[in-house]
Amino acid sequence: MTVLWDALYTNVNLATMVGGYGEQRDGALAVSGGRIAWIGLHTEASHKARTVHDCQGQWLTPGLVDCHTHIVHAGNRSDEFEARLNGATYEDIANGGGGIMSTVRATRAATPDELLRQSAPRVASLLAEGVTTLEIKSGYGLTLAAEAKMLRVARRLAQTMPVGVATTFLGAHALPPEYAGRADDYVDAVCAEMLPALAAEGLVDAVDAFCERIGFSNAQTERVFAAAQALGLPVKLHAEQLSDQRGAELVARFKGLSADHLEHLTQDGIDAMAGAGTVAVLLPGAYYFLRETVAPPVAALRAAGVPMAVATDCNPGTSPMTSILLAMNMACTLWRLTPREALAGCTVNAARALGLDGQIGTLEVGKRADFALWDIARPADLSYAIGLNPCRGVVNAGVLRHPVVSLPD
Repeated sequence: MTVLWDALYTNVNLATMVGGYGEQRDGALAVSGGRIAWIGLHTEASHKARTVHDCQGQWLTPGLVDCHTHIVHAGNRSDEFEARLNGATYEDIANGGGGIMSTVRATRAATPDELLRQSAPRVASLLAEGVTTLEIKSGYGLTLAAEAKMLRVARRLAQTMPVGVATTFLGAHALPPEYAGRADDYVDAVCAEMLPALAAEGLVDAVDAFCERIGFSNAQTERVFAAAQALGLPVKLHAEQLSDQRGAELVARFKGLSADHLEHLTQDGIDAMAGAGTVAVLLPGAYYFLRETVAPPVAALRAAGVPMAVATDCNPGTSPMTSILLAMNMACTLWRLTPREALAGCTVNAARALGLDGQIGTLEVGKRADFALWDIARPADLSYAIGLNPCRGVVNAGVLRHPVVSLPD
């Protein structure tokens, strides 16, 4: 009986990313039932396929994964960008009622449909560059109703656009004005009211917090993590972005998926992350946009064997970036990641930062058929060219589409 694959991609070079980086030149890849069914030399393809795609010597990579975004939000903060250029600091703006709270006000006021309408073009920009999975955080609602609205919109994006979405509850993002001076009471609400209700509705895949001087303390963050752990939810953390709050050590103690930002990470934090298998998520967009001068300790992370992911941190205040390729270039030029490390950072390591490395992030038989086709001479081109998008096709769960994505109605 003849075995029929759904599709065969032949005459293609494969960056498999197995083991951190792997290549199969003059290869072929078969898809069946939305999963990768076979990988080998194109001369060895032994089964027939309903559809055969001659890739003409181009490259296939796993679908790119943007593992840290705040992409669902309303409003714009270009006024704060201008204020920083005139001398204000990020903390000055936050302490004056701007910053995160500016976006909270706009997001609370937006209807779900309006929130979807504003967010979808940002998602489409990422999909045009080969992204097949992204994380979307809440954290601009800071009430149960508004946080639920954000997370439901994130789920709608996955239903209406060709992308996988991992949702993260970030209720401990900022202290809302109605809780001014009562941070512990707000943390009580996050732990006892918001998180259980949102988890019961199936809206939460992971839990995050902003552990920082202008965010929440180490002790308050630990309470959020304990509540997440009690519900069986994995944790991650905005850690050591503006100062050392020992957040990386805390999230490692909870066997967290990732610690993100990490500009002020210490060796103790690195050692804790290495021991726990916690991924370091590097966010060059925020570093660039805020004109920071303290870089994350990439060489020390590399030496300790901590896997490094790279993400856009798409958000309206500190990283209004919707280009994963630019994030890869910045990670290389600003922090000296190699192009192979940058690609691993947006594939296998980013998938691990979402707890999805068993499903996506590498080209392996049995994994979901999410991959991107590139008109490039070598994978390093993805980090090299600024402003060029060489993506020629994207496959999501086995379905081929062109990089340009239609927006939901």
